[in-house]
Amino acid sequence: MATEITLTDQFIDLEHEHGAHNYHPLPVVLDKGEGVYLWDVEGKKYFDFLSAYSAVNQGHCHPKIVQALQDQSQQLCLTSRAFHNSAFGPFAAFITSYFGFDKVLPMNSGAEAVETAIKIARKWGVKKKGIPQEQAQIVVCHGNFHGRTTTIISFSDDQVARKDFGPYTPGFISIPHNDTKALESVFAANKNIVGFLVEPIQGEAGIFTPDENYLRNVQQLCNDHEVLFIADEIQTGIARTGSLLAVCGNCNCESSCLRQPDTFAAPDILILGKAISGGVYPVSAVLANHEIMDVIQPGEHGSTFGGNPIAAAVATAALNVVKDESLAQNARKLGQLFRNAMNEYIKTSDIVILVRGKGLLNAIVINDSPDSDTAWNICLALKENGLLAKPTHGNIIRFAPPLVMSEDELFSCVDIIVKTLSTFEPN
Repeated sequence: MATEITLTDQFIDLEHEHGAHNYHPLPVVLDKGEGVYLWDVEGKKYFDFLSAYSAVNQGHCHPKIVQALQDQSQQLCLTSRAFHNSAFGPFAAFITSYFGFDKVLPMNSGAEAVETAIKIARKWGVKKKGIPQEQAQIVVCHGNFHGRTTTIISFSDDQVARKDFGPYTPGFISIPHNDTKALESVFAANKNIVGFLVEPIQGEAGIFTPDENYLRNVQQLCNDHEVLFIADEIQTGIARTGSLLAVCGNCNCESSCLRQPDTFAAPDILILGKAISGGVYPVSAVLANHEIMDVIQPGEHGSTFGGNPIAAAVATAALNVVKDESLAQNARKLGQLFRNAMNEYIKTSDIVILVRGKGLLNAIVINDSPDSDTAWNICLALKENGLLAKPTHGNIIRFAPPLVMSEDELFSCVDIIVKTLSTFEPN
């Protein structure tokens, strides 16, 4: 008897045949999203526990963001930056005020924003710090993930992303994450360093959260050595960690970001992407103050689509949703509830050894080797039970639901996770 070909099979087969094989997705074909939920082409409903790698913090198809997209797309879509338009100026004023910087340079993807920050830092080093031409160095961290462009993989130690893509771009020094002694040592040994590029929490590496005072110590070291502190908040920003930004630290702000002096670690350059548009449109941004951003002059950097009217309208709406719906505060509360629940499970578990994270950016560590397929198999089982998540490595599963999730929905998800994990416990 012939095996029935499902809709899921048909879509996956088409993608496999005609698309480049640069991803290894879970075998689910999604067709609809609303809030914290997704539906596949067969009509099955799931909790989303990945949020498109923290791009959908505001939930799927948020009506206010979608409305902004529709309204602007019917008025003006694209002019390039060859001309001024009526959307970009108000957006620039809005986002710089929102995050507390003088200027913004808009781009489209997170990787583009990282490349932009690198160029700004190098130009600043030559023009303002007096670094000789082509001698500027930027310090990065082991285990970093900032994208997959040629320059970015040049300072990555992820051999899957890096192997066979050389020659690599020079000008980077790698040190351990969460190690201020190593940072101080490399600053002291090299006078040509222009910036320190760091994820406040390392996402792809497995949700590694540094010591509480790490970022403030980083800021101080950068100030002491005239080095730019460059915070890549593409995954951690926009309320994901329970604050507007991860560099806010353990703040208790209840409305707008107050940059609380006891917790805030002020970056010189802030890199944003993903949730800046709520997953509705590709938008990224680099923010800095005048003395840094003004080194970029006409013709030196840009993008045809960067800062286009639709992007401006969508990002404005998305950031207003974050504030109006208190998403940082919700992430702060639910994240603690999630880690408490998982720690209770871990007390009697042999399959899970650790939960870590901040806000609603969390991960569990599976009691198996990084080369195992256990985490992948757990994610397949979670899918069958109505929850979508993805491993970051062979033994780590990332959990990052939309920040609009309710407490009842969170505990429903915890029940699914615990039920699924229990089937992998050794007899």
